[in-house]
Amino acid sequence: MNETANGRSRWLPAITALFVTSLIVANLIAVKLIQAGPLVLPAAVIIFPLSYIFGDVLTEVYGYGRARRVIWTGFACNLLAVLVMQASIQIPAASFWTLGSLDGTVSNQAYEALLGFTPRLLMASFAAYLVGEFLNAFVLAKMKIMTAGRFLWMRTIGSTVLGQLADSAIFIAAAFWGMIPPPVLGTMIVTQWLVKSAYEAAFTPVTYLVVGFLKRAEGCDVYDRHTRFSPFLWGERSRETSLRGKS
Repeated sequence: MNETANGRSRWLPAITALFVTSLIVANLIAVKLIQAGPLVLPAAVIIFPLSYIFGDVLTEVYGYGRARRVIWTGFACNLLAVLVMQASIQIPAASFWTLGSLDGTVSNQAYEALLGFTPRLLMASFAAYLVGEFLNAFVLAKMKIMTAGRFLWMRTIGSTVLGQLADSAIFIAAAFWGMIPPPVLGTMIVTQWLVKSAYEAAFTPVTYLVVGFLKRAEGCDVYDRHTRFSPFLWGERSRETSLRGKS
């Protein structure tokens, strides 16, 4: 692996930063609903699927061990962002502060509506993120071994289909069960799942380019033949590296 003097890979911090940014931005814009033809979706679909693309790149190049650490880093950064936003809501606003043409009281209500999260939505979001991301990384790592590093397109799309299905099902069911009729919940789950999976498929050529570049630049292509796949092992890295696999 191409590493700097402090023993860290050259490009991993950049991929980690992009992964975390996509998560936090997705949370910030998710409150807006957008319409694409007959489909009504949260605005987060614009960027959230990128986290799965970055997750695929991390697992494919650096292995499950590194991806696991980045997933937990993303969770911690997301939690910190939520806590800071909640704190900013609770602190009284200055008497002269307004949002545009709104008066002070309405401005504060609008600010809270944009940045506030109910506990139920927050727990649903965190649970869906962890299950979906770890499932995506696990399936991709296992499929890489089964295919001897070939058919990258099949592995990235296949792992994302499963990860996004888990993410969409857990979040929508946990967040809206009892509030929305079950048939509508099912439609929401399937719609979001298909849109996010199509996003991954459309970006497959870009994924190929990024993965190929990183493998050459880092001199790294990890196969997780001896990795322990528990999500809760922070310090353990993937144990086996090879440059013989084909993508």
